[in-house]
Amino acid sequence: MTLEVGKQVADFSVASTAGDFSLSGARGKAVVLYFYPKDNTPGCTNESADFRDLHPQFESAGAIVAGLSRDSLRSHEGFRSKLDLPFPLLSDADEAVCTQFGVIKMKNMYGKQVRGIERSTFVIDARGVLVREWRGVKVAGHAAEVLACVQAL
Repeated sequence: MTLEVGKQVADFSVASTAGDFSLSGARGKAVVLYFYPKDNTPGCTNESADFRDLHPQFESAGAIVAGLSRDSLRSHEGFRSKLDLPFPLLSDADEAVCTQFGVIKMKNMYGKQVRGIERSTFVIDARGVLVREWRGVKVAGHAAEVLACVQAL
């Protein structure tokens, strides 16, 4: 099943810092799912802090925010604690959800080709339909743009 704006997103379930997280378990609320490359790296720290700072507005708009990377739950726990994140971080070590959303890309890092997560964000409405996607995200101003999208739902 391919991911397409305006279409239902297939359910998934992964371990998170708040217990198991499933898309079907979030029905009735919009879900902001942001994929990021790695805990404790500068861009990912800034992006997570931006979502943290706007979290009350996301909640007021009836949305659940969740960050996802391939890092372990243990790594996520430390990252979440360090940044005081009020939302769960999802661990996708086997890349099943990353594959479902098509965010694994070949990237250049220090002159070498490496497989990694392309920073991406998806907004899924309360019925489980993909409303909007951002790929190749630049961190500055991104969380505010996603918030505006959620508030318009």
